[in-house]
Amino acid sequence: PSPHSDVMFVVGQEQQKVFAHRCVLACRCQVFRGMLSQAPVGSQDSSSSVPAQGPFILGNVQPEVFLAVIEFLYTNSVTLNSHIALEVLTSSVEYGLQDLCKLCVKFIKDTLSVEQVCEALQAAVTYGQVDLQQHCLAFIEGCTAAVLRTQGFRELSDVVLARVLRSDRLAADELDLVQAVREWAHVSSAVLERPVPEVAALPVRELRLPLLAPSELVTLESYNQQDLLIPVENIAAAWRAHALRKGSGVPSRLCRPRRGTRPRDHHRHLEPHAK
Repeated sequence: PSPHSDVMFVVGQEQQKVFAHRCVLACRCQVFRGMLSQAPVGSQDSSSSVPAQGPFILGNVQPEVFLAVIEFLYTNSVTLNSHIALEVLTSSVEYGLQDLCKLCVKFIKDTLSVEQVCEALQAAVTYGQVDLQQHCLAFIEGCTAAVLRTQGFRELSDVVLARVLRSDRLAADELDLVQAVREWAHVSSAVLERPVPEVAALPVRELRLPLLAPSELVTLESYNQQDLLIPVENIAAAWRAHALRKGSGVPSRLCRPRRGTRPRDHHRHLEPHAK
């Protein structure tokens, strides 16, 4: 501890001690100001008041993440790495530190990887970081096949997965997207302890089944009998598009080939209707 430090935090499961100066924290951050003012010095009932030194127990934050926040409060800059950047972003939102938030977003954009992009997108949506959302989506569109295989993809929320699947620019065929959603749904179903059709309801609406050939729809139906991933009426609508040779009764966006869609004979009947 510095000779003049007057507050101590005990951080993370490691219970690492972090020493700091009240005046710096209170003047730089309203959340700390509120936290530190709850420790009245020499109040009447000293047994119930928090001592001036703290210590303040912060069990849910990694020491490295908390130290990055403290570094920012003292220096207005921050040393980040890809292991902590998303957590520091979370802390910057919790502590209301807009400038730290911007530094985190810039770092995440500059160092985005296939392994991390889904987690970054999820955080961007959660914290309303529109610029980061767009950046992550463009990254996913650029290397869709690799992203579909990541752990991060399987951990997306249904809302964010649906948002990804709305893109026309995904570099993957619809068959691969259906399979990826199926794997995602089985993981989500196990984690949330809810049936597959229920957890997948939102993303499944974004699957473009009319793009699949009849033989592929037959295979899809046989898989579907086992887990009921896709509502029967969605598959029926895809068959109807084949029978009528146009995407009638199907939203036009579900008949639009994506950037990575493999061409199939019947697409020429669909495309004029895909406004």
